[in-house]
Amino acid sequence: MNTLSDSASPLYEKVKDFVLGNIGSGKWGRNARLPSENELVSTLGVSRMTVHRALRELTSEGHLRRIQGVGTFVAPPKPQSTLIEISNIITEIKARGSRHRAEVVVLERIKRPEPELLLAFEFETVKPVDHSVVIHFENDLPVQLEERFVNPALVSGYVEQDFSAIATYDYLQNATPLTEVEHLISALPASADQARLLHIRPNECCLVLHRKTWSGPVIATVNTLTYVGSRYSLGSRYLHGSK
Repeated sequence: MNTLSDSASPLYEKVKDFVLGNIGSGKWGRNARLPSENELVSTLGVSRMTVHRALRELTSEGHLRRIQGVGTFVAPPKPQSTLIEISNIITEIKARGSRHRAEVVVLERIKRPEPELLLAFEFETVKPVDHSVVIHFENDLPVQLEERFVNPALVSGYVEQDFSAIATYDYLQNATPLTEVEHLISALPASADQARLLHIRPNECCLVLHRKTWSGPVIATVNTLTYVGSRYSLGSRYLHGSK
């Protein structure tokens, strides 16, 4: 069992110090997945409530990223970016000379989001969030499952749009200036629902891009873009020294 510091600080602060110590030493590098809450409870000999508070505060402070259904990760530095650096799959597909179409699976307003979603937006009180799920097809073959959670305080009229006719990308670009983007890429097996929507076998490997965007200091969107691993590649090209 690992021991916490002997300081007079509250237990949750000692857990925070333990996590930050592992990050600072390089034991848990950038984008590394942390042990689960249950594992930390067993390792440190504290209550789950104590561990949960410590991770919640470290997430709010920008040291960690907690992704629903995936886990808790060491947060990378937030890169400064303009929206033009965020790829638009519709443009990519058409640039290859292929045919694109989109199918809207979900378009709704969530009036009382789950706590993890409120935490992702860094809301201090319960606020509504708009939610969409769209499948993108290239020549009638599904290549991307796009799930977006959108802050309606920044983006008005989102759930009233027809995203089979217009791109969520274009609507967001026109609705609010996005000044920062954060990316985390994972390779994960497809769930049963994802497999059904993407026309693949359950547990087939997918590339999952977790994306969060800001407009100034306020989080605008929290997105998950799931690509069929056998049908798509992710890549970027930047000028040396660009930001």
